[in-house]
Amino acid sequence: MKIIDTDITDVKVLEPEVFGDVRGFFMETFRDDWFYESVAPVKFVQDNHSKSIHGILRGLHYQTQNAQGKLVRVTSGEVFDVAVDMRESSPTFGKWVGEYLSAENKRQLWVPAGFAHGFYVTSDFAEFVYKCTDYYSPEFEESLLWNDQKVGVKWPIKEGESPKLSAKDEAGVVFERATFFI
Repeated sequence: MKIIDTDITDVKVLEPEVFGDVRGFFMETFRDDWFYESVAPVKFVQDNHSKSIHGILRGLHYQTQNAQGKLVRVTSGEVFDVAVDMRESSPTFGKWVGEYLSAENKRQLWVPAGFAHGFYVTSDFAEFVYKCTDYYSPEFEESLLWNDQKVGVKWPIKEGESPKLSAKDEAGVVFERATFFI
C-alpha cells in the first residue's frame, strides 16, 4: 500500500497494490498492523456502506463527542471526497482537502477524528464504504454547511446544477457557529 500525502498532513491517500489479469483483480484493502504502524495508531469499530445517485452531496458531518476517524473508499462509481480540519489547535484549522475516489482508481482516504467529512457523487451512482474508529452517535453529530463561504470547498458541481441534500445537510451550520475540537 502506497501512502500519498495531502495538503493537510494528517489526511492521507492510500493507494493499494492491485494484482490483475484477464480473470479480474485482487488487492488488499486493509491490514490492521500495517495501518496502525504506518498511518495512525487507531482501532476501527464500525463499517458502513451507502449507495447514492449522481448529484447527491452527503456532509459535511462530524461528531462533537465520540469523534470518528474514517477510512473511506468507493467500490462502484466515483465521488469527490472532502475533509475539513475542525481542530482549533491545528495549523490547518478551517482548511479542506478533496480527492476523487473511484472503483477505478481504488484509492482510499484516511480522515482522522477532528475533521468534518463529506462527498459528492460525480458518476451515475456510487457505493461508498468506510471504517470508523468510534460508533455513530447521532446526538453528537453536526453538519457543517456544505457551501460555507469561509471554508470555500470547490465542489465539482456543474454550472446550473444543484446538489441533492438531506434536510440535515441543508440546515448545516456555518463555520463560525460550528463546534470545534481543541
